[in-house]
Amino acid sequence: MFLTGSVICSPVKTLKRRPVEDISVWKGMTVSELCRMYSGAGGFSAKKLATSVEIMLDMKADKNCVKFLSFPACICATGTRGVIRQMLEEKMVDVVITTCGTLDHDIARVWKDYFHGEFELDDVELFKKGMYRLGNIVIPTGNYGKILEDKMTEFLDDIVKDKKKWSTKDIVWELGKRLDKTSILYWAWRNKIPIFIPGITDGAVGSQLWMYYQCHRDFAIDMFQDEDDLAEIVFKAKKTGALILGGGISKHHTIWWNQYRGGLDYAVYITTAEEYDGSLSGARLREAISWGKLRANAKHVTLEGDATILLPLMVAALIGDKKKHRR
Repeated sequence: MFLTGSVICSPVKTLKRRPVEDISVWKGMTVSELCRMYSGAGGFSAKKLATSVEIMLDMKADKNCVKFLSFPACICATGTRGVIRQMLEEKMVDVVITTCGTLDHDIARVWKDYFHGEFELDDVELFKKGMYRLGNIVIPTGNYGKILEDKMTEFLDDIVKDKKKWSTKDIVWELGKRLDKTSILYWAWRNKIPIFIPGITDGAVGSQLWMYYQCHRDFAIDMFQDEDDLAEIVFKAKKTGALILGGGISKHHTIWWNQYRGGLDYAVYITTAEEYDGSLSGARLREAISWGKLRANAKHVTLEGDATILLPLMVAALIGDKKKHRR
């Protein structure tokens, strides 16, 4: 590759003269078969989706690879929560880095429902009726703040009986053990998959931790223990890979820690953000190479699109390949 102005270019001589193939669909076609068709189609985002699945399969096949998953909380308010839960249930990832809101939505939805809405609903009217809008999801206030306040008070009284100082990883497992099988946190605890929350106070659960602290001054969240635990994972890993959904602190903490081992060996990044404003969310994976957060020879792809559409397709393709392999 070489630079032309600010654009990274590939030498034309490296192009493989591979013909573009037409996509065919048929009754009973599996998602795995469709993704393989996308690989041959050679067109736009379809090819990137196929490449994403191929990289994820390579990560899975590499027994030396520690697999990270990072994502923002918002998608846990949608049905995509079930796909993430399934990934942890089937041990498709080894480490999770996310935001505090993931705890909020995951815990609240164990007991309360969220509802279909519209992006265009009148937000002033929703406020008057005691309803939150998260995109086109509607959440009655009692199904979020009140249930979290009640449950967190109950949980914390039990959790801190014998231990006052907690990392986010350990307190997430303690929360998970008190939830049911519909929960992401439950499967993290059950399968001992660490979940790290670097922005633990930025959400309703974090606020409940702070409020609990007002009357229990010996209670503490030990963020440095999380960093110690991440260091042990990263420094021991022979290889690392990541599926990164969206940007923000969850994306950055994932790539930040992997720079200490020379960068990720595999990476798939799904984003809807633009690159031109210099934001972390808009930054393509190739930018991470300049920081040493992604190896120069890493297998990687940035896939532009909505994770609520793309993640279920990718996981369906991965599971389909696994079932085929079993047969």
